[in-house]
Amino acid sequence: MEIIVIPGYTEEEKVQIGLHFLVPKQIRENGLKNNKIRFTEDAIRVIIRQYTREAGVRTLEREISSILRKIAKKVVSKAADEGDAPETVVDGAGIEEYLGIPQYRYGVAESEDRVGVATGLAVTEAGGDILAIEVSVMKGTGKLTLTGKLGDVMKESAQAGFTYIRSRADDLGIDPGFYQDRDVHIHVPEGAIPKDGPSAGIAMATALASALSGRPVRCDVAMTGEITLRGRVLPVGGVKEKILAAHRAGVFTVVLPGENRKDTEEVPKNVLDTMNLVFVDHMDQVMDLALRRREDLAEGARAADDEDEQALPAIVHDQQPGPVSNQIYYGSCQ
Repeated sequence: MEIIVIPGYTEEEKVQIGLHFLVPKQIRENGLKNNKIRFTEDAIRVIIRQYTREAGVRTLEREISSILRKIAKKVVSKAADEGDAPETVVDGAGIEEYLGIPQYRYGVAESEDRVGVATGLAVTEAGGDILAIEVSVMKGTGKLTLTGKLGDVMKESAQAGFTYIRSRADDLGIDPGFYQDRDVHIHVPEGAIPKDGPSAGIAMATALASALSGRPVRCDVAMTGEITLRGRVLPVGGVKEKILAAHRAGVFTVVLPGENRKDTEEVPKNVLDTMNLVFVDHMDQVMDLALRRREDLAEGARAADDEDEQALPAIVHDQQPGPVSNQIYYGSCQ
């Protein structure tokens, strides 16, 4: 038996289906005139992101229908009081008025570089999403803790990344004996949602290296790929959905396994034109790209010190006359 895999719609496909098919259909079914109702593209996008979580468009159609029924009620009331009702424009800012408090949230990238936090990519039933993978290191006895409702495969990826970091500790500027007196905690937020698969391997290894070396991870880089004990990066699935998730979250540099290059042909061209896709075969390439260099951190610290020195107010030193000539009094800051 041949298995045919039918992927869900992308967000852009849902927007176009909503604007050109679902909205006109529901306008007719709710007895409204097409030239009196207009949905903006932003309105459809807000409904998709904050009020639906699905591979298809069935819930999207129901939400559009719900909005139009409320509009129909207003139109009838105004027509009875004032005559012909004016045109109604539904935009993104007005969706909450019709549908209430948003039901869902989508991943948004970190706003600044952080130590021990890497951005991974995952595939869900409703498409792709980003994962903020967090690592904390504290004094202990070398225990590795994994939380976030991770499946067996994802736990194995974390352990493989941990072993790889131990084997390359010297090259990464990490104390080789960290595993003897440090506990490591890896957490993937939204712990109520089960997560499994090898795709987050390189992201977990990057977050580990960052937490242990003190080098921040670039917040404008997302990554996906399986890791081996030798640091090889192996291909993964769902590349199209993951790139679209990064694009939606505002992350425009994506690290992908080299063997997944062919899978990018499925990504819409308008999205590819805005993305910087970096193909890698080994974790060393990932570390070079994703972790801030120590020289950059040192230069940034020196620049910050210089700015602080320039910002400091001048201090007037007034020497007290009299017998105690070595006593100094500090005047007010000028």
